[in-house]
Amino acid sequence: MTVQHEAPTAAGGDSGEALEVWIDQDLCTGDGICAQYAPEVFELDIDGLAYVKSADDELLQDPGATTPVPLPLLQDVIDSAKECPGDCIHVRRAADGVEVYGPDAE
Repeated sequence: MTVQHEAPTAAGGDSGEALEVWIDQDLCTGDGICAQYAPEVFELDIDGLAYVKSADDELLQDPGATTPVPLPLLQDVIDSAKECPGDCIHVRRAADGVEVYGPDAE
């Protein structure tokens, strides 16, 4: 099920855009800042690395696995991407895959 969430215009796009987030575990330092900001979206696994969680609270461990960004948590996810010491959190538009927050954002 795909849920559309409205994103602020600061996300670099039109309102009503769905955003998704993923973590590059190769760059993750395991600091856990993301899980502190948005524990509903991020979790540290037993390997010490952060992963995103599905809407059903399931840890998504496949490389490049994405999860939708719930609108109420958007600012927390953005702050996680900005504060991440490993620069490994990527927030992108679901429609076209353009990164709007994170190390590859323009």
